[in-house]
Amino acid sequence: MMEQDDVVNYWVETANSDFRTMLNMYESKDYHWSLFMGHLVIEKLLKAIYVKKHGEHPPKTHDLLRLAKEAEVQTTEEQMDVLDLATTFNINARYPDYKRSFYKKCTQEFTAANIEKIKELRTWLLS
Repeated sequence: MMEQDDVVNYWVETANSDFRTMLNMYESKDYHWSLFMGHLVIEKLLKAIYVKKHGEHPPKTHDLLRLAKEAEVQTTEEQMDVLDLATTFNINARYPDYKRSFYKKCTQEFTAANIEKIKELRTWLLS
């Protein structure tokens, strides 16, 4: 069985790997998948914080606002808005009925702006 620190490290290391993938997908112009990976980066960091605080496995959810609340992360209104928006990147990239409209929304500008928000959240969560 994994020790608590091992579980925390697992979530952080896989978040870091997903962060590199997010940047690579952005560079290759796979914008919607880049944002999907950005969602995973934040989700995994929140799960690492949850494990660190509670010493147990995190809830099985992709809802970033819920994870932040359950991990007892103190967020600003702006951070809550970003978490809420980033949660939609998970849903919209995965499900066909949302995928087409999300794909059209993911211009270079939209994606770049949201990657910046994800980078800021990532830096904050890692601190």
